[in-house]
Amino acid sequence: MLRFAAGRVLGGLRSAAGLKSSQPMVGSMVVRHSHSTETDEEFDSRYEAYFNRPELDGWEARKAMNDLLGMDLVPEPKIIVSALKACRRLNDYALAVRFLEGVKDKCGDKTNEIYPYLLQEIRPTLTDLGIDTPEELGYDQPELALKSVYDLH
Repeated sequence: MLRFAAGRVLGGLRSAAGLKSSQPMVGSMVVRHSHSTETDEEFDSRYEAYFNRPELDGWEARKAMNDLLGMDLVPEPKIIVSALKACRRLNDYALAVRFLEGVKDKCGDKTNEIYPYLLQEIRPTLTDLGIDTPEELGYDQPELALKSVYDLH
């Protein structure tokens, strides 16, 4: 109540002095979030369709990959395949390798179980597109790592 009265008094003083209000009138806005119940198949087809868009550019591809890797899931092989094909269309080999690194990282402590399955499923696409895995490129081992001083003897 006091806030309303003070605002009215201040507005009256401004109008008497011939000044215009510096703050525009803003109506109240209500934002409602609804939780969608998207099935796994709908989710997969949505990302697959997104990566298969012909007008997809590099920024959109990186954004979608970042969003996908930020979720609490490991992408299905068909999403990975469509993302790799998008990388090939964009002529961005580095993005494809980085995405594969991100997918391997998303496997977490089950990397020995999940990642070989994913590689088995996407191997024909990797061969067809000429994309090497990070392991084939030697990115899984540090290049200039020194032996531990405790392992020297």
